[in-house]
Amino acid sequence: MSETIVSANKVVAVTYTLLNEQGHVFEHRDLPVAYVHGSGADLFPKIEEALEGRRVGEQVVVKLGPQDAFGDHNPKLTFTDDIDNVPPELRRIGKEVEAQNAKGETLTFIVTDISDGKLTVDANHPLAGQTVTFEVTVVDIRDATADEIRAGRPQSPDAPPTTLQ
Repeated sequence: MSETIVSANKVVAVTYTLLNEQGHVFEHRDLPVAYVHGSGADLFPKIEEALEGRRVGEQVVVKLGPQDAFGDHNPKLTFTDDIDNVPPELRRIGKEVEAQNAKGETLTFIVTDISDGKLTVDANHPLAGQTVTFEVTVVDIRDATADEIRAGRPQSPDAPPTTLQ
């Protein structure tokens, strides 16, 4: 029997490290995350392309510009106000607050700066505008079920699949 490779309609489990533009670890996931290859649902397309044809144990390193990852930084999603206009419980760097825009969409804002009597919140992804690097390792591959193919996602997204030998 031939060795299973990453291809369409396979549930693939990966671990990864995400590095910011300065090369610092932004996120590290050593518990496998599973996705249905070819569904386009859970991975950036260039990462999925790089994983095509790989086997268990293989690693890919993919550098993505803002257009292929978290988008450009949108200055319209950053707001600064006098700190006196902000409730005391929000006056801490990293604090999150949800707000709705005029379209009824919910955005999560993070307090990113407090200085000179002003507080700044930002709804951009923290990596927006940056070129990032993903180091992705294939840890398991199996055939997706018909239901998983239809849904475009594994039955349990964080459950590692069983390797087919």
